Amino acid sequence: VDTIDYFEKLLNDPNSGLDKPAAVILEGIQGEGGINAASVTWLQRLRELTSRHGILMILDDIQAGVGRAGSFFSFEAAAIVPDIVTLSKSLSAIGTPMALILIKPELDVWAPGAHTGTFRGNNYAFVTARAALEAYWSDSKFEDEIARKSAILVQELNAITEEFPTLGLSVRGRGLMYGLVSPKHHSLPGLVSQEAFRRGLVIEIAGSYGEVLKFMTALTIAEADLRRGLSIIRDSIGAVATTLDGGGAAR
Repeated sequence: VDTIDYFEKLLNDPNSGLDKPAAVILEGIQGEGGINAASVTWLQRLRELTSRHGILMILDDIQAGVGRAGSFFSFEAAAIVPDIVTLSKSLSAIGTPMALILIKPELDVWAPGAHTGTFRGNNYAFVTARAALEAYWSDSKFEDEIARKSAILVQELNAITEEFPTLGLSVRGRGLMYGLVSPKHHSLPGLVSQEAFRRGLVIEIAGSYGEVLKFMTALTIAEADLRRGLSIIRDSIGAVATTLDGGGAAR
């Protein structure tokens, strides 16, 4: 299904029952939804469509932003400019509470002090966030390091799919945000997560049916630790595969 084409037909059809939305909210890479990465073409078409119809584009980069997708923003490869971008998670660098909204100047209609609440910014988080931006994003070295680790991650995940061909596993994602998808055995990622925990590794699952093993390692992880973690995952899959129909390992 061409979702952009379908969306445009709904917008152009006066009898569709759909009022023109004020905004479209999306993730560059879906996190809890199952590590679904939006393609460059899809993002560009959506930006063109929303601009043409006067619909705001709000991009939620809370999980996929700040380097997680390989670049600082998850949408950089598409060369688009959303109207609003949300950031949080690793923004503060060390887990201190911080979130912010980037908004185009023409949309910033509130006067200073008009948007208030009982919570205020965490000063310590502002300090650590600034230090992280200056240390990691003043040049391309950190981004290049993420790309190198991403290549290792993809190579090892593809090797796992080849080692266990009957499990029907596939790999998807970008940067250091990848998923090992198990459409044949939805229970496998959860079982692997439990087995990995017994072996000293914490890894989460995602997707509507819990069918995705979610790889979101620290961006600063040492290569040796990355490879060790992937080795634990491989061994955990091997242990779980023997309990599933057909085993799974290549002979």
